[in-house]
Amino acid sequence: MPRLLHSLGLDSIATAADMNRNVLCTSNPIESELHRQAYEYAKKISEHLLPRTRGYLDMWVDGKKVQSSDDFLQEGEPILGKTYLPRKFKTAVVIPPLNDVDCYGNDLDFVAVSDGNGQLAGFNVLAGGGLSTEHGNGNTKTYPNISLELGFVPPEHALKAAEAVVTTQRNFGNRSHRKNDRTRYTIQNMGLDNFRTEVERRMGMPFKPIRPFKFTGRGDRIGRVKGIDGNWHLTLFIESGRLVDEGGKQLLTGVLEIAKIHKGGFRITANQNLIVANVPEGGKARIEQLARSYGLIRDGVSKLRENAMSCVSFPTCPLAMAEAERVLPDFIGELDKIMAEHGASDDYIVTRITGCPNGCGRAMLAEIGLVGKAVGRYNLHIGGDREGVRIPRLYKENITLPEILSELEDLIGKWAAGRDTDEGFGDFAIRTGIVKPVLDAPVDFWDASKAVPIARA
Repeated sequence: MPRLLHSLGLDSIATAADMNRNVLCTSNPIESELHRQAYEYAKKISEHLLPRTRGYLDMWVDGKKVQSSDDFLQEGEPILGKTYLPRKFKTAVVIPPLNDVDCYGNDLDFVAVSDGNGQLAGFNVLAGGGLSTEHGNGNTKTYPNISLELGFVPPEHALKAAEAVVTTQRNFGNRSHRKNDRTRYTIQNMGLDNFRTEVERRMGMPFKPIRPFKFTGRGDRIGRVKGIDGNWHLTLFIESGRLVDEGGKQLLTGVLEIAKIHKGGFRITANQNLIVANVPEGGKARIEQLARSYGLIRDGVSKLRENAMSCVSFPTCPLAMAEAERVLPDFIGELDKIMAEHGASDDYIVTRITGCPNGCGRAMLAEIGLVGKAVGRYNLHIGGDREGVRIPRLYKENITLPEILSELEDLIGKWAAGRDTDEGFGDFAIRTGIVKPVLDAPVDFWDASKAVPIARA
């Protein structure tokens, strides 16, 4: 398989190991000219940070190397060096006002800034986000954190900025403890100002002040969106991203049938959904008819369900501590009932379940986040926000799903009755003092009494 991919100009490189992983970007690059330009830079950043090794092409037969990656090596590792990075490194590019890639959860983020005329003026650069942690039990040295602002760069300096952040992490990251080796810990150890200064030194130029930006949401827009090329892009809601034929549903078959007549492409979103991209006006009705007939378009799916997410957990993941994907549908069904009882069915709460504290379900950026603790038991976090810019606070520890639903029935009732106009559940929980906000995760994630506002830039 690696040889076949290589012959086609494809590979699976940078999907694991201590290097920059593939760069994440908003999934529809032709929604606007700004989207198109930002997507092009996402590709440039990804290609620039790729390792040059072709070690995955080594082939061994009966203990003998019959094909060597040395045959394909073009150059050394100018960015990763001989040591590579202390740990994995994640990068994302996002176009406000939609934070559909959860940009605050990555080691490095580029926030696209418009010049006011729909063209790319440059990027706000953020660093130090990450969602994995370890369960407490007295260990408070790991924590999730949102990425912090470094500054603004024009487009032509985006690659310099990316390389400078990566090499700073390469040289200053903690190599003695893999639980404290991500970029957020490097920034904590160095201090944000010192980290920024080192990045600027490596860039050969200072950052400019951050340009104003604001996120208003982060969920996918389910349904049709028209692109600047006149084609349509149909986003299909796929619960937990699982395309299968089971339980009376034929989702995978439906996608295959669409693929038989569709001349455009398919795009997977960071919210686990699927975009049927580049659909011409004349093909729109037929593709939507197929999608509906196979259950890929369904009436009555709540906003709560559309904004929910889980990791795969059991039985796929060896790190799983509790169920996630397999319990999410029924759990959301119970929350839907609670929302209906309190007259909030037309609203939503960003709800996520992750099977262990490594955080692949991104529960540490949810309004309601469940983190697997043991079989059938979870830590319940609340107080994140809809835009994905705040870490939720631990509310109850090591409780069962029925206990969680009981807690949430009371809290959702209070929110539905006492919220301000357009106030999200997480914001309500903070405003009314149900939980204190996580303001400085290294200091107050494990100790709410230390939650004191700090300057972020």
